[in-house]
Amino acid sequence: MKLLDKVTELKGVGPKKSEALEKLNIHTIEDLILFFPRDYENRKNKVNISELDIDKPAVIKGKVDLLVSDRYKYGRKQLLRLLVSDDTGSIEVVFFNAKYLMSSFKKGNEYIFYGKPQLNFGKLQMVHPEFSRVDDAAEGILPIYPLTKGITQKEMRQWQKTAGELYETAEDYLTGDILDRNRLCSLSYALKNIHFPTEKQKLLEAKYRLVFDELLTLQTGLFAARQNIKNEENGIAFPKTSDTTPYIESLPYPLTRAQARCVEEIEADLESGKVMNRLVQGDVGSGKTAVAEIAMYKAVKSGYQAALMAPTEILARQHYEGVGKSFEKHGIKVGFLSGSMKAAEKRETLEGLKSGELQVIVGTHAIIQPDVEFKDLGLVITDEQHRFGVGQRVRLKEKGRNPNILVMTATPIPRTLAVILYGDLDVSVIDELPPGRQKIQTRTIGQEMRDKCYDFVEKQLDAGRQAYVVTPLIEDSDVMDVRSADNVAQELSSRFKNHKTALLHGAMKQSEKDDIMADFYEGKIDILVATVVIEVGINVPNASVIVVENAERFGLAQLHQLRGRVGRGTHKSYCFLIMDGSSEVAKKRGEIMDSSSDGFYIAEEDLKLRGPGEIFGTRQHGLPDLNIADLARHLDVLEHAKREARAILEQDPALKAPENQGIRRRVTKLFGETMSLDL
Repeated sequence: MKLLDKVTELKGVGPKKSEALEKLNIHTIEDLILFFPRDYENRKNKVNISELDIDKPAVIKGKVDLLVSDRYKYGRKQLLRLLVSDDTGSIEVVFFNAKYLMSSFKKGNEYIFYGKPQLNFGKLQMVHPEFSRVDDAAEGILPIYPLTKGITQKEMRQWQKTAGELYETAEDYLTGDILDRNRLCSLSYALKNIHFPTEKQKLLEAKYRLVFDELLTLQTGLFAARQNIKNEENGIAFPKTSDTTPYIESLPYPLTRAQARCVEEIEADLESGKVMNRLVQGDVGSGKTAVAEIAMYKAVKSGYQAALMAPTEILARQHYEGVGKSFEKHGIKVGFLSGSMKAAEKRETLEGLKSGELQVIVGTHAIIQPDVEFKDLGLVITDEQHRFGVGQRVRLKEKGRNPNILVMTATPIPRTLAVILYGDLDVSVIDELPPGRQKIQTRTIGQEMRDKCYDFVEKQLDAGRQAYVVTPLIEDSDVMDVRSADNVAQELSSRFKNHKTALLHGAMKQSEKDDIMADFYEGKIDILVATVVIEVGINVPNASVIVVENAERFGLAQLHQLRGRVGRGTHKSYCFLIMDGSSEVAKKRGEIMDSSSDGFYIAEEDLKLRGPGEIFGTRQHGLPDLNIADLARHLDVLEHAKREARAILEQDPALKAPENQGIRRRVTKLFGETMSLDL
């Protein structure tokens, strides 16, 4: 058996088990070894039954005195009850749906049980504990793995023990200097003690080494990608004489200090002669669009064309209307491009771009299609497109001579993590709202206030306003007791017969979604019931109220984004968060949302409540999934890892040296196709 062998080489892993393991991204023995426990159970110390504490997990050893299989069934679930005793007392052990366990116990035999004791009608019970026979009992500190259907903890532990004979063959890719400098244990020691620690100190040493490994791999990959961008051919140097002052002075309001600082950073990039790769991060309403317009103005006044891309056609059209109006008085010609345009319109636009007659183009990703040619593209801006894929980068380069790139997002990222998340981009933050921006009145309510909430919505509709209603699911679920968009849309259509209700969700075709949003924007729809598809990129000034059903199902940052859909016009705006839950986390979320409108503060609090694993998913942000490191809790380890990653790349930028082949392989495996490392 070798590390790169398929996991089916393990005894007990057949086709079905292999299929279940694939859901956990375990394909090889190495994948299995690097699949770490999420928690541990300390079964070192057994407790006498008479000394058990209610609701405190414990290990007991006892003899089965009585075994009863109730004929009475709850649906199809059969009940198994055991009376278990030791020298000090007895306890009832209960298993539901226990038909498969009938042959596991024998009266008079001793077993080890691990579970949480509880009182049920005055009777001491342990419900669904883990168990084993005394002669093969699992004791000590036991790993608890995050599993999927079809795999038990017992099976996973056994496979890990079998694979453990390969710990010594795992490649320790770190040099002795790095190990000594950072006080790291060997990789084989770390693997042995992350899975089966004999004491807490050894577990901590193992975890520190593996967290360091993962963060070193992450930072090496991000630094390598950033380095490749910095080492590209020189970009376009916009002349300092291309003064943006006339445009800034023509704006209807003065720039905030944060906007001015951001403009300064962008202009320095544009004049440097190196390709700009900058992220502008700002809360809803902070004035990112004005900053983007100033950058485009400078590009045009420097003799180049600028492109602004948006993720949806409705948002692209809104940008086009705003930018076109702003640039018209400065003699700058703006065009629009999307996949739904008529052939004649599109042909005219493409000709205008190729000839240079169109100086600014606003549109969807149609802008980077092969048939789009520019006379001289100098700046590309994307709105709410957090990271470019490899293919998009290549296509962008082909549109001009390494055009400058600006990415805008209204998704607040905790300041402490922005540099990690956007490791290949320079980051500018607009952390100040323009004066006069109205605060959205937010109120968290329980289900008992739901009717009163919709009475208030009706008053807003009768006054000529519009409303959003957001739900976590499209359709009803057998698993989760939450309101679905389908269900709520039907309910509100019936309740508000004098107002038009429409349904919008991510499973619809893009053209259908665009049509519905266009109708809502034009006031043809009064109530838009939707999933989080409306989270970003929609601007309807007449919408004055948003209701979020089952708000406990959303993260804080997401709730803040949803709240930002209203308050965009002159009307007083409201956000109602209907919570169905009394957990401390739900209460805390409600308090934070009711008291703060600062997206960055909310993002930091979201990080504390949920952790980065839920916030920074690969799909949304392009950051690889981490197995053991926690970007919020391990910032001190991250600093050490960053230092070592820089040192490695300074000596070997392409990671071609023999001693760096291990980290090269790890970087490639961690990032996969999410980032072009070009190593």
